Amino acid sequence: MTATATKTRIMSGMRPTGRLHLGHYFGALLNWLEYQDKYDSYFSIVDWHALTTKYQDVKGIGGSIREIALDWLSVGINPEVSTIYVQSAIPEIAELHLLLSMITPQGWVEREPTLKDMVKMLAGDETEAQEKVTYGLLGYPVLMTSDILAFRAGLVPVGKDQQSHLEFARDIAKRFNHLYGAQYFPEPHPKFTDTPLLKGLDGQKMGKSYNNDIKLADSPEDVLKKVKQAITDRTRIARADPGHTDLCEVPWPMYKIFAPQLTDQVKNECESAVIGCVDCKTRLAGTVNDFLAPIREKRASFEKDPETVNKILKYGNDKARAVARETLAGVKDLMGLSRWV
Repeated sequence: MTATATKTRIMSGMRPTGRLHLGHYFGALLNWLEYQDKYDSYFSIVDWHALTTKYQDVKGIGGSIREIALDWLSVGINPEVSTIYVQSAIPEIAELHLLLSMITPQGWVEREPTLKDMVKMLAGDETEAQEKVTYGLLGYPVLMTSDILAFRAGLVPVGKDQQSHLEFARDIAKRFNHLYGAQYFPEPHPKFTDTPLLKGLDGQKMGKSYNNDIKLADSPEDVLKKVKQAITDRTRIARADPGHTDLCEVPWPMYKIFAPQLTDQVKNECESAVIGCVDCKTRLAGTVNDFLAPIREKRASFEKDPETVNKILKYGNDKARAVARETLAGVKDLMGLSRWV
């Protein structure tokens, strides 16, 4: 589908670090599904960003790109409406990154909160920091800005904890426009997303690195096994003890998301000790599996047809590259470089 001129363009992306989990679905994909019909949507698998911290372990990146594509397609991201593309297939983004780096003050990069957090996470002692914190990682905020500005996106869906990303991108867009006397780049604004809190099985935030997640592609058996490990009411010792849903760390909040129609029943049965935690979690696993069933089915159909997935990515790459090429041409013209092209 060709986007109409009246549609605002929106851009977002995910790193290829493996199969996606329910936290990704409720934290991002659910909103993408809504946005793709409202905006001219560009969704990127940002493999260069994966290299900023995983440059020593690249064997899984290619497979993870395909896994993310499968997950996106299985939840309903429509390649006929949204543009799905791989970041490294758009070299214009890298060239724009280079050009924008020429106008970005060093102090801006060093103050970027997300980058500072990433550096702290990677750095051990001073020697380790010198080896692990690469030039590419330091340029991460500018590369992220290039991802957005290459498509001249007006909106970027983020959580409020990522607001600094967009402030940085807006600052670069404004600086470029001021330096070259043209309102060339729109100032990208955050599209804040309200998402339900979905905890991991251990009560922490759901994440791959915590090994506490439920994958969108998990089998029914895997889901049952994982949900049975979820932390419940730590004060309930024996099966006959009344439970406390307000102290139930994981299953109770999950019931509110996956089976709100059962919450009154679950609350009564738990707090009167009619049902124990094991049986309660077994029932919860069933509701999660019911939710995932159509996603699994759609994913399986795409897995059986890898050529279609290849064509979808190629189509998206070609479409995205055409837009980025046009953006870059305008940048070069404003920076006095176009006559050499």
